[in-house]
Amino acid sequence: MWQSYLNGLLISLGLIMAIGTQNAYVLAQSLRREHHLSVALLCIVCDVVLVAAGVFGLANVLAHSPTLLAIARWGGVIFLLWYGAMALRRAVSPQSLAQGDADGQRSRRAVLLTALAVTLLNPHVYLDTVLLVGSLGAQQTVPGAYVAGAASASVLWFSTLAIGAAWLAPWLARPTTWRLLDLMVAVMMFGVAVQLIRTA
Repeated sequence: MWQSYLNGLLISLGLIMAIGTQNAYVLAQSLRREHHLSVALLCIVCDVVLVAAGVFGLANVLAHSPTLLAIARWGGVIFLLWYGAMALRRAVSPQSLAQGDADGQRSRRAVLLTALAVTLLNPHVYLDTVLLVGSLGAQQTVPGAYVAGAASASVLWFSTLAIGAAWLAPWLARPTTWRLLDLMVAVMMFGVAVQLIRTA
């Protein structure tokens, strides 16, 4: 059970910690203190729903098809190795998140609709959460614990961005910070890939 939980936690953390439009949006809203807690909660809920749909939907399919299970396992290994390599590449040429200029306070509805668009209109969210995280979770001995681990990762990351934005802003603006985060991401991805190879 704890291994499944830890796998869900590490894989999800590795995926959501990378610089992307969703993280940039959450951080920008947090720095502006513009409905930032609602935005973080929305991102958490979206992540949990998508991961659960992927895990429990794919679990049923993969349980009845050893061939599909093998494809999912080795596809996951390839993706994890590729993702880890990309993280190492980013670590060599790090980026930083910049604080956007506030254009005035917007309504909660407008902010949340933008957050939904940033989250759900990005095709990578389906590749990452539903297909990758979901297929890996479907192979776990305790899929529910895996989903709980993935949910914990979302809560931890988005809460940190939302609540600690003022403190994190100068820290996240440093390229060295993202270099270290990307190195951590690479280690996580390679570690889970090795574990999948050993259980094959």
